[in-house]
Amino acid sequence: MLRLPRFNSHVLPNRPLRLIAGAAVALAIAGMVALILRAILTTAAEVPPATGHSVDLWHLVSMTAIQAGLTTVLSLTVGTALAWALNRLHFPGRDLIVGLFASAIVTPGLIVAFGLLTIWGRAGWINQAALALFGKPLELPIFGLGGILMAHVILDGAFAARILLARLDAIPAPRLKSGQSLGLSAVQRFTIIDWPMLAGALPGLAAFIFLLAFTSFPIVLLLGGGPANQTLEVAIYSAVRLDFDLNGAVQLAMVQIGICASVILVAAIFAPVSATTGRSPPSSWRDAFAPRVLQWVILLLGIVGFGLPLLATLIGGIGPGLAEVLARESFWRALGTSVALGAGSAALTLILALVIALGRAATLAPLYRVSIGTPAYAYLAVPSVVLSLGFFLLVRNMGLLPSAAAPVVVLIANALLSLPFALATLGPPLDAIALSRGKLIRSLGLGGWSQWLAVEWPLIARDAGVVVALAFCFSLGDLGVIALFGTEDFITLPLLMYRALGAYRSNDAAAIAALMLALTIAAFVLVPKLFGRLTDASS
Repeated sequence: MLRLPRFNSHVLPNRPLRLIAGAAVALAIAGMVALILRAILTTAAEVPPATGHSVDLWHLVSMTAIQAGLTTVLSLTVGTALAWALNRLHFPGRDLIVGLFASAIVTPGLIVAFGLLTIWGRAGWINQAALALFGKPLELPIFGLGGILMAHVILDGAFAARILLARLDAIPAPRLKSGQSLGLSAVQRFTIIDWPMLAGALPGLAAFIFLLAFTSFPIVLLLGGGPANQTLEVAIYSAVRLDFDLNGAVQLAMVQIGICASVILVAAIFAPVSATTGRSPPSSWRDAFAPRVLQWVILLLGIVGFGLPLLATLIGGIGPGLAEVLARESFWRALGTSVALGAGSAALTLILALVIALGRAATLAPLYRVSIGTPAYAYLAVPSVVLSLGFFLLVRNMGLLPSAAAPVVVLIANALLSLPFALATLGPPLDAIALSRGKLIRSLGLGGWSQWLAVEWPLIARDAGVVVALAFCFSLGDLGVIALFGTEDFITLPLLMYRALGAYRSNDAAAIAALMLALTIAAFVLVPKLFGRLTDASS
């Protein structure tokens, strides 16, 4: 017999249905992950190793760990510097710059990598300018570890800057007034006031960035430059898609799952990283002239570093390939598939996240809260390509054609990829509502549905809009899941772009990248605003 955890009768309303629904969703996700892992382990035991094909596992693990470690150190350094500069400076358009860095979390890695190629590639802007000025290109090594790190730091450094800026914005005003009255210098202010606020967020953020870089797929696939810089994620894809070495792919997948799970266990000690940060008010305490000059230099470098690849992608897409791409039926089929998968994934992500978050908010029992929350973070341990491989093997073992199951598999997989961010966004405000308004809800005798409509939804609607935008953008830019299930008839924009690059149709790839970036930006900006306006109109 199922025994529900006790709720605090003096604080939280009695919501047994929420507890049951949250447990059911958590069990369903855990069961699905268990089936995927079982399919992987079964294949490892049944399928013989491919002959004539060997993998240097130590090189793959060390290469993946080195690039992820370097990415983490560089991204935290860049993010801390940018957060420090943005926290100090006042200027028109500051909110726009903060929003630009916030968009890093949804910017597809494939687009950033392509933007870097547009600038630094053999036929890129830098080499074309050098050829015109000096008569020969610079031959900069964009392919390899340097290019991978550059793309990762652009995305993860901007993301870290937005998260750390929120920490600096949360410094209590009395503490700032005390420091200002003491006449602290810029260095003293950072070490005494800023650093204690940042230090608490750095370990969890470092683990999160390490996992993102460790499981990176499209950036390494496009900028890796060959087997020497291959990572586990790309090696798994190559083993399945190119060599059809299921045994080798499964072994690599188990290694990656073990490493990611170990990192997650360490990261669980620290505070979670939320995907929503709210508005960033500038500080009223200004530093001296010299630190302000340094802050402006850091900020301008950050804007150029993050914004230029995106601008290059947009400019490169407005060319001869745009009209040709728009005239092709394959583009509109890929666009329709991407939008449908994105919308379906966003809706499923929101529903799953709400059910789990509402179930957790309905009780104070730590064991129950951890039990229903943990399965939602399955993606961090089972990344996209491994998840795709597991689904591929599961469908294959069930006797189904992968092409027939592809739409459902990709939709579910993309929802699981977005779920950790969704739960980190919706969980804290729902917990706060339950604790701060629980007694009032009980005194008014509100039922669960009335509580949702009158209290909870109006307060979290904007966060729900952020979740929908995040999930839609994640699905729109994902290449890892569709890479194993894509066919000529079932194709998305990232896969269409990657195939265009593989066929050396750079104009087509540029046009698709520009259109995908424009759609990502529009969704990320407009969807939360739409949710906010709908809430304001109904209140």
